[in-house]
Amino acid sequence: MKTSFNEYKLNKEIMKAIDMLNFKEPTMVQKQVLPLVLEKKDIIVKSQTGSGKTAAFAIPICNLIEWEDNKPQALVITPTRELAIQVKEDIFNIGRFQRTNVVAIFGKYPFAPQVKQLKQKTHIVVGTPGRIIDHIEKETFDTSNIKYLIIDEADEILNMGFIEQIKVIIDRLPQDHTTMLFSATMPEAIKSLANQYMKNPVNVEIKYTNRAIDRIAQEKYVVEETDKLSLLRDITIFENADSCIIFCNTQQKVDDVYVELKRLNYTCQKMHGGMEQKDRLEVINSFKKGSFRYLVATDVAARGIDIDNISLVINFDIPQDKDNYIHRIGRTGRIENKGKAISFSTKRELRLLDAIEDHIAKKIPLKVRPTKDSISDLKDNFFEKMYTIPEEKEAKGTQLNKEIMKLHINAGKKTKMRAVDIVGTICSIEGVTAQDIGIINIIDISTFVEILNNKGEIVYQALQTKPIKGRIRRVSKKDDTYIR
Repeated sequence: MKTSFNEYKLNKEIMKAIDMLNFKEPTMVQKQVLPLVLEKKDIIVKSQTGSGKTAAFAIPICNLIEWEDNKPQALVITPTRELAIQVKEDIFNIGRFQRTNVVAIFGKYPFAPQVKQLKQKTHIVVGTPGRIIDHIEKETFDTSNIKYLIIDEADEILNMGFIEQIKVIIDRLPQDHTTMLFSATMPEAIKSLANQYMKNPVNVEIKYTNRAIDRIAQEKYVVEETDKLSLLRDITIFENADSCIIFCNTQQKVDDVYVELKRLNYTCQKMHGGMEQKDRLEVINSFKKGSFRYLVATDVAARGIDIDNISLVINFDIPQDKDNYIHRIGRTGRIENKGKAISFSTKRELRLLDAIEDHIAKKIPLKVRPTKDSISDLKDNFFEKMYTIPEEKEAKGTQLNKEIMKLHINAGKKTKMRAVDIVGTICSIEGVTAQDIGIINIIDISTFVEILNNKGEIVYQALQTKPIKGRIRRVSKKDDTYIR
């Protein structure tokens, strides 16, 4: 089995991105899945959370994409908006240097901007089932050239009742497409879906001798409901984690816990389905950067948040669903890292915890609450860390961005600007070729273009005096990586 990404004969642009993303060697799931996807096989993959499965399909799919085609060639279906955004960013980073354009479409977000993005040259679409169907029915998403379908987190799609919508989507795709199904668990309904729609699929089950759940130190405390907030204060002081997610079962409980932690001057934020999508995105991005230490959330944060080095997960409430427990605690202990998960259980919730222990085939040790004296001794250390401004964590694509500059040109579709006009002008600059031009996004009155290979400053300076389509245009640098 191949032990290096170099052995898969991937194109040089993808290899460059893999290197800059600091992918050292393929994980177990990547070793098995990459060659099968490159061979365009239908596959069913059962693999635990945090195993690197997004890259397992994203790397070969980016390699298979034909850049010249304007219509979408791959569709990735995810159960949640957060996961759609996460997967889009991962694919975007991997395909960055070969100018792979990835569009995310999901609900509770304005329809029109997504339509505009889909009108551009689009290679890969990532989305949630309902919004994908909306775009298909309104004919704003052309599926006629889809060659690859990826159903990600299939068990969660099933749990959320999307199975019929998945069938509707599959029926609108070309019959000869390749289907890839990824799931942490494999219920009968998923097997039935596979039997109905897949062609001689290869089954891949990654059996880890070092299971993620075994790398995570798990503990439980039995506590009265009215005493949970007091216990939370003591446990957070006792553990003094660098970063922690506190999971609650309801939006109201998240609000209550968040208000209490703010009252105690914790650096924290909250996240749940009742919040606007843009606010949830802002919270996730701030948490990824390390801007605050404690995130209070419902299960919307149990999937789709891929953040390195979350050291602690606290289940303020025991989840009703056994698999949700696995997904929650899987936010820590990502890809071979160690982690810790602590669960607060009332006597009524103990039956849920018993079912979870049966499910994971492991007894969770019962702990005794730390003494008042030990908490008192640790308080100074806790608040010293709390008020120390943490070093900002580097985002996954940061290294890629260092040699890429994004420029904004003050002209767009309304002035009949075309990609060929931009490319022609930039290629006339001495020392710059078409290989130095990344993704071009032309919208109504603006154009955004990425300049690769550390040529950004050369192009930026030249365009201050060089006409584009017969006129000098206002050109400025953009800080963000790409238009969401």
